[in-house]
Amino acid sequence: MSQIATMARDLLSTAIHQSATDVHFSPNEENTDVYFRMFGRRTFHKSLPNPTYQKLLAYFKFTSGMDIGEVTKPQNASLEHRDAPLLYHLRLSTLPTIKSESLAIRILPSAELLKLEQLFLFSHQLKTLKSWLTRPSGMILFTGATGCGKTTTMYALIQTLLHDQPLQAITLEDPIEKNLDDIIQVQVNERAGITYDAGLKAALRHDPDLIMVGEIRDKDTAHFAIRAALSGHLVVSTIHAKDAYGTIQRLKEMNIKTVELEQTLIAVACQQLINLNLADPKPRRAAILELLEKSTLRQAIHNTPPSEDPSFLPFETLRRKAYALGYYKD
Repeated sequence: MSQIATMARDLLSTAIHQSATDVHFSPNEENTDVYFRMFGRRTFHKSLPNPTYQKLLAYFKFTSGMDIGEVTKPQNASLEHRDAPLLYHLRLSTLPTIKSESLAIRILPSAELLKLEQLFLFSHQLKTLKSWLTRPSGMILFTGATGCGKTTTMYALIQTLLHDQPLQAITLEDPIEKNLDDIIQVQVNERAGITYDAGLKAALRHDPDLIMVGEIRDKDTAHFAIRAALSGHLVVSTIHAKDAYGTIQRLKEMNIKTVELEQTLIAVACQQLINLNLADPKPRRAAILELLEKSTLRQAIHNTPPSEDPSFLPFETLRRKAYALGYYKD
């Protein structure tokens, strides 16, 4: 193994052993600073000489299938890393800077690391999510800040569902973050003409029961996802919004009609991760969820903030409950 390959492997292993979710490479005039994001906090790890970083960057781009010669446009790719005995999925993203390229690596543990029940602080919220997936058609949306675990939640839920039912499931992702068994995974590649919209059209011809769209990014994708849900398919996706209520407003900004939301939207879950106060010496986080469904969802669709409904539990209330039960630490 080359020196650079060994350096890359050691760096990833160090990040994993420190429970980092992301590795950031930030190039400056003489050096490139390396940061780990651990439990939501970005922490300085070390500095690398720029020539060393350029070799490391080229290695990551090559092994993940990026175009090494492309330095003027952002690129995304995925890669697998084994830190015995576990397998990790890496999502890589480059971004051109004035004199170089920055690199960000998202570390996604394999599904075997945590059971579905361990992902959520409150078991009744997991039960609610599972009940949504029993619907034969409609749309379920997950939102939350970058790195809050939306995609991990979707993957875990879908794998659990498929374990119980032999459904035809198709995912459209950019990039594919984890390789899943018994699921058709489609890599979105806009340069090759495989956009989310084109991928959705092709996916519908494969008789799917469930379609997972990595992210609703624009009006075209939003409208096609709505049409897929209206035509009798279950659609699960993520969308960027500040909170659960903001998801509804975001869809309306994409010119989704109120009647379409009423007919297709099953529920919205906005996710946050909180640090757990456990006796286990290894820190761990779990998800809490703001949930819009049934009456709170109907009210939100008709512009009534969910805070006016006593059945809606905002993050502030959920954190207080977690603190009172002794689970939560700031």
